Amino acid sequence: MLVLLPPSEGKAASGRGTPLKPESLSLPGLAEARAAVLGELVELCAADEEKAREVLGLSEGLRGEVAKNVELRTAGARPAGEIYTGVLYDALGLATLDAAARKRARASLLVFSGLWGAVRVDDRIPSYRCSMGVKLPGLGALGAHWRGPMAAVLPEAAGDGLVLDLRSSAFAAAWRPKGEVAERTATVRVLHAPTRKVVSHFNKATKGRIVRSLLEAGAAPKGRTELVEALRDLGYVVEEGTKAGVLDVLVDEIH
Repeated sequence: MLVLLPPSEGKAASGRGTPLKPESLSLPGLAEARAAVLGELVELCAADEEKAREVLGLSEGLRGEVAKNVELRTAGARPAGEIYTGVLYDALGLATLDAAARKRARASLLVFSGLWGAVRVDDRIPSYRCSMGVKLPGLGALGAHWRGPMAAVLPEAAGDGLVLDLRSSAFAAAWRPKGEVAERTATVRVLHAPTRKVVSHFNKATKGRIVRSLLEAGAAPKGRTELVEALRDLGYVVEEGTKAGVLDVLVDEIH
């Protein structure tokens, strides 16, 4: 099973670890595209703080994120699973998984990123600010920049098992499964059971809990039917959505 996750806007500090080693990142087929984004991002942020803040869509209060991007090549790096924070990652709780579940997480979780394309949770990266919706002056829209490299690399990464796609639409634009891979890809909507309305903020928390539950159980569904069965066995209320490949997870309490 391959689980596709969004990153988090907020990120933990880089710390004092060894700086980024681009050649050590997973999915080496993305190396050239990563180098292009990294180079332009660092140059933009070093040359003109105000322009960089505008391009990156940062408020005055987030001005310090520009300076952080300038130091990307020399800042300490930490496992991506420690860098990404926020509601989904709090609910997922990678640090508190047992050894077997952590091993499964390293093998099955793939976090999409405007800067790195996609990384495994044990890939060591520095803290950064660059969303997939950014349009860099030289490279243009990052979603489009990543589309070609992702199409060449991700089908192999998907293997022959289920692809559980929990990304937001901005990150889905960088790679959409096609053909045979698309037939074994599932996406999840989280609905408030009494109203059947999509929940927003708490959607992330529920998705984080779902991933944690699957990792702890050692579930390895090969397709959507097996995923539905696995989730129901874990206590989730799941229905087939109206669109092919979409599963609705119903929650009574929004928390």
